[in-house]
Amino acid sequence: MTAPVRSATIDALLAHRTIRAFTDEPVGEEVMRTLLTVARASATSSYFQQATIIRVRDAAVREAVHAASGQPYVGGDRGELLILVVDLHRNAVIRERAGAPLEPLERTYAFLQGCQDALIAGQSMVAAAESLGLGTCYLGSILGDPAGLITALGLPERTFPLLGLLVGHPAQEPQYKPRLPEQITVGIDSYPPLEEHDAELAAYDERVTEYYDLRDASRRVDSFTEQIARMVGQGRAAQAPVLDVLHRQRLCLR
Repeated sequence: MTAPVRSATIDALLAHRTIRAFTDEPVGEEVMRTLLTVARASATSSYFQQATIIRVRDAAVREAVHAASGQPYVGGDRGELLILVVDLHRNAVIRERAGAPLEPLERTYAFLQGCQDALIAGQSMVAAAESLGLGTCYLGSILGDPAGLITALGLPERTFPLLGLLVGHPAQEPQYKPRLPEQITVGIDSYPPLEEHDAELAAYDERVTEYYDLRDASRRVDSFTEQIARMVGQGRAAQAPVLDVLHRQRLCLR
C-alpha cells in the first residue's frame, strides 16, 4: 500500500504483515521492556487504565494457550507470547476499598472501555515492534477456550483474556494481504452503502484470489466474498461460549 504522505512510521505501518513463523533468536529483555513501556503509554479510555498484559514465560502456561488457540505456531518457544487482558478487577479492588459500589463495573460499557484499552495497547506494541524489524501476529484464536485460559493464567473475576500477541524475529516473508478499497470502508458523513460499490468489490475479489497464504502455499485463497460466505462463524473461537464466560467473570451483566 502507498499513501500521499510518507514518514518512517507511516512506511512501517503500511508494511505490516502477519508473521506466524519465527527464528530462535530471542527478542531480548531491553526490547521487551520497551514494548511493554510503549503499551503502558498508550491512550486509555477515561484514564481508567483497564488493561493488563500477561507475558507468558512458563512452558506449561504457553502450552495451555496453545491448546486454547489450536494454532500450531502458538506452541513451542519461538517468539514472545503476550496476552492482552481486559482488567476491571484492579479498579474493583480500588472502589471496594473506597466504599464505592461495584455495579458500574458490571455494565457492558465498562467492558468495552477495557477492550479499547487492551486493543490500543496491543496496536502500540505491534507498531513499535515492527519499527524495530520484528514480526507480530495477533491471536484472536485464544478464545477457543476462554474458561480454560482464565484458569491457566490465574485471572480473577472482572478480567477477560481478549487477545494474544506473538512478537519475534521473522522466519518468513508473506505477501501483502490486500485490504478492501477505501470507497467501501471509509464514508464521508454517512455510511458508504456496499451496493454502490459492487464494481470495486468485484475487482477486490479478483486481487484477493491472487494471494497465496503461507499456511497452504500450494493454492491461492478464495475471494473475499467467498471467505465471508463460508468462514464467518466457523472455528472454535467463533463458537466458544464467550458471553457465558463473561457473565461468570462478572462482566457485561447489564
